[in-house]
Amino acid sequence: MARMFGTDGVRGIANQELTCDLAFRLGQASAYVLASDVHRPTILVGRDTRISGEMLESALVAGICSVGARAVLVEVLPTPAIAYLTRFYEADAGAVISASHNTVEYNGIKFFDKNGYKLPDAVEDKIEDIVKNGMPADFEAPTGERVGRPVRQRNASRRYVDFVKETTDVRLDGLHVVLDCAQGASYEVAPQVFRELGAQVSCYYHEPDGTNINDNCGSTHPRRLCELVRELGADVGFAFDGDADRLMAVDERGSLINGDQVMAILAQYLKNQGRLRHGTMVATVMSNMGLDIAMKKNGIKIEKTKVGDRYVLEKMLADGYVLGGEQSGHVILLDHNTTGDGLVTAVQVISAMVKAQQPLSRLSSIMTMMPQSQFAAHVSDARKYDFDKNETIVAAIQKLEEKYKENGRLVIRASGTEPLVRVMIEGPDQREMDKDVYTLSKLIEKELA
Repeated sequence: MARMFGTDGVRGIANQELTCDLAFRLGQASAYVLASDVHRPTILVGRDTRISGEMLESALVAGICSVGARAVLVEVLPTPAIAYLTRFYEADAGAVISASHNTVEYNGIKFFDKNGYKLPDAVEDKIEDIVKNGMPADFEAPTGERVGRPVRQRNASRRYVDFVKETTDVRLDGLHVVLDCAQGASYEVAPQVFRELGAQVSCYYHEPDGTNINDNCGSTHPRRLCELVRELGADVGFAFDGDADRLMAVDERGSLINGDQVMAILAQYLKNQGRLRHGTMVATVMSNMGLDIAMKKNGIKIEKTKVGDRYVLEKMLADGYVLGGEQSGHVILLDHNTTGDGLVTAVQVISAMVKAQQPLSRLSSIMTMMPQSQFAAHVSDARKYDFDKNETIVAAIQKLEEKYKENGRLVIRASGTEPLVRVMIEGPDQREMDKDVYTLSKLIEKELA
């Protein structure tokens, strides 16, 4: 049986794969595992704006309370807010109901430990075992006054806004910022942060109705934001995803600044302040080769991990680094938060602009993107990890690896959250790469349907 937890919690189509029954059992199991040494544990629960969120929240909270734990509901807030607030309110764990950048039919449940970190595989395995096999034989369901109950924490949003503002010492008076909130969890807190720091804010995609989250907007669809920054003559634009743990930036010319470029800017910014610990940042194997070239030129080392912000974080914690992330816009700044935080990252980027007295286009020129082509092959979720076991696919991969070994590279990986196999090629000829990526992706789709 496939592992229930992916790279970012348990995710699936809400009410079909991620059912209320599953959410209830996840609530039970997580409360039992994460707070088994606490008499009456407390679990903080937040969600994004998708329509299935309240339904799954009710089921998850019922599971938490059924083992005698207390659920503290903070309602709609970004995922990184839950990581921070779990620590601030000294809860025993945090839970987020969100499918991040996925479309509305999906939802997910992910957990943080009491220190605000995503759970290691071993802890997730313990939770999964209980979900699949039931509570331990010696478990006695609480009754009477021992049953848990939910409470609402009304000032959680205010506390998170204050926390984000406290990560900078600059004022943004005179700057015009355009925000794309992806109709998601940042729709209230993001404009609030930038307005309170003094910026003029133009906010778009900030009217969620439960069904429009990530709908042609946000960090995965930033084209309209690029146009808006140009049309409005703004200084900078920021696009978040549905749960605001990702960020894409747009410079004053309307050019997209992706996660790799953001990391390059922040690496130099932290180095100039003497805050880039060990002179090193952490990226993944999917990061653009231009990042390696730029960092080497500026005397900054890069450590590489497999794809997934959890693996970036593991490397950062193991070796004491403070900056890491992914091209997709997950950027982890451990001096500020324990997970990728799109809003904190945006504030740091604009702080770098203010302190350098330079536009974002100038700061981003530290890195030149190498030509890159990517395509996501839609496959059976049960077979997505079999691409390197299929003889036909392996033969095609070997042929392309030979083709690009001298002046490029090929990276193939299964998505940890979706039924996809992602194919990426870097090389000198964009048209040739696009053709090769498409051909291989369609072959993978055919073989792993």
